[in-house]
Amino acid sequence: MNYFYVMNGKKLKQAMIICVAVLFAIGIIYSESENVTVFSQNEPAAVYSVQTEKKLIALTFDISWGDKRTEPILKILEDKGIKKATFFLSSPWASSHPEIVKHIKDGGWEIGSHGHKHVNYSSLTDEEIKTQIQTAHKVLSDVTGKAPNLLRLPNGDFDKRVLRIAHDMNYTVVQWDTDSQDWLNKGTETIINRVVDKAHPGDIVLMHASDSSKQTHEALPVIIDKLRAKGYEFVTVSELMKLTQVDNKPPVEDQTMKPLH
Repeated sequence: MNYFYVMNGKKLKQAMIICVAVLFAIGIIYSESENVTVFSQNEPAAVYSVQTEKKLIALTFDISWGDKRTEPILKILEDKGIKKATFFLSSPWASSHPEIVKHIKDGGWEIGSHGHKHVNYSSLTDEEIKTQIQTAHKVLSDVTGKAPNLLRLPNGDFDKRVLRIAHDMNYTVVQWDTDSQDWLNKGTETIINRVVDKAHPGDIVLMHASDSSKQTHEALPVIIDKLRAKGYEFVTVSELMKLTQVDNKPPVEDQTMKPLH
């Protein structure tokens, strides 16, 4: 009889340990509920690429300052017959270079917003974020004659709050899956290899047409030729997004390497 109670005592102890573990896990989930919502399908998310088996790729170029690098890049796109690419323009740059903006528009390339001030939006208040997006929206709409609906945030910096505000203002936040790292100016071959080696169907490629990126125009012709040789077709971000289910990713809270545009 004593043996019977000893065995049940062990089982009771095991059951109590399991209960404590379950309660502990529930507590962790509850305390981290703010982070869990980031992964919810109902929450806005940034677009990094799209899921497709077709060899489609979107070249994107951020511009925030300078007037020496953009025109050579536009000429390469024209010479190579690339009629589909997406340019993200900061509003101060766009208002200061209307003739280059007109060249981009007349060339038929897509124009998205790169915001107003080049600051990390995650460090701003809700109202400041709205002001930045609204200011850029008005300037770009006036300069281009068309309201943008794609937003690439300065430095690629955002959190779920920025995503929510942008979504409420009818913007889709666009990131990238392949970073050319042309902004580091590590050499033409490095830029070419990073893009060509990492490229995949449905990819969005980050490049720059600001003066700080001094080797992009040298790498671009080779990148285009090599991607074409692999069977890739170039499209805009909007065209890519229309084709298939968007491959959304939650915001990365700790981004140690951010492009300096």
